[in-house]
Amino acid sequence: MATSPTFAPLRIAQVAPVIFPVPPIGAGGTERVVYDLTEALVAHGHAVTLFAPEDSRTSARLRSAGPSLAALERDFGRVAPGVPAALEAMQLDLLRAQLDTFDIVHCHGEFAHAAVLGKARARSITTVHWRLDEHDRQLFFGHFCDLPVAAISASQARALPTANLAGIVHHGIDRDRYALGDGAGGYLAFIGRMTDQKRPDRAIAVANGAGRSLRLAGAIDVGNPTYFANHVAPALGRDIVHVGELDDAGKQDLLGNAAALLFPIDWPEPFGLVMIEAMACGTPVIAWDKGSVPEIVEHGITGFVVSSEAEAIAAVGKAVRLDRAEIRRRFEARFTADRMARDYVDLYAAQLARARG
Repeated sequence: MATSPTFAPLRIAQVAPVIFPVPPIGAGGTERVVYDLTEALVAHGHAVTLFAPEDSRTSARLRSAGPSLAALERDFGRVAPGVPAALEAMQLDLLRAQLDTFDIVHCHGEFAHAAVLGKARARSITTVHWRLDEHDRQLFFGHFCDLPVAAISASQARALPTANLAGIVHHGIDRDRYALGDGAGGYLAFIGRMTDQKRPDRAIAVANGAGRSLRLAGAIDVGNPTYFANHVAPALGRDIVHVGELDDAGKQDLLGNAAALLFPIDWPEPFGLVMIEAMACGTPVIAWDKGSVPEIVEHGITGFVVSSEAEAIAAVGKAVRLDRAEIRRRFEARFTADRMARDYVDLYAAQLARARG
């Protein structure tokens, strides 16, 4: 793949979190985005260094200070609460020693990187993969008002101070990871953590109301373990099945054979990667009108944006009549990793121009 003709190749640092490897084995939407972005930037001809746990894999140059938290927990069981912060400090120290060797530094972490960057903040981009309207973020951006941030949706950007907003770049995924499916299974699908933010209980109610079976995929939320026991487990049976956490092949099977994906969130989701994974399989998305949903789902084309269980139930019958090939085409036009990488290169170039004054 040729480098964009507008810009010369850039020396880019991609700085991943330390919780999961890049790409993740199971959960880890942030790490999945970092992987796809890094691979696409390398394919475009840029010189990319990925700062990530040593159990990561990449076509870029990998710089690591140690294993991921997930690897440590796998090998040693429960680890001390301070381990994630220690791993992050080790990784950021590697970055600090090499800051001058990069044109642009793209960080996907939480807070500490802003202090480590120092004057290099002017030639950096930060992508926050979480909501921005909570108190910790307000305190952070109130102090680091010169930290350029790429929002992942217009919805997320509305909670970001204007001084910090460098632009908006929607996520993308590898064009070939998923293939068009035919929805022959006829069931409804849900993918997400078993938690009150994602509302699998709402998905169960919609499936029951629409007279459809439902397959729920996703891990039980370690931060809210009673939610699954109280709100999901009692409904499980022949027609409502929990299949656990899935890898890419499992997602292809689940989504490709589903009549529709239910995305019944109850929080301001800043993006929602599973929506575009479903679209890559040609699967319609029925999603609640919160957060980024209206930006991602094209109502009546790739799915339906709803505000109630009654609207969602009605949308099931309409969704199965949508053109799955057109949904796949809309994914290819809007949500590939190639498009994401080109958008970020544009943003990098604009930020570097601002830094030069």
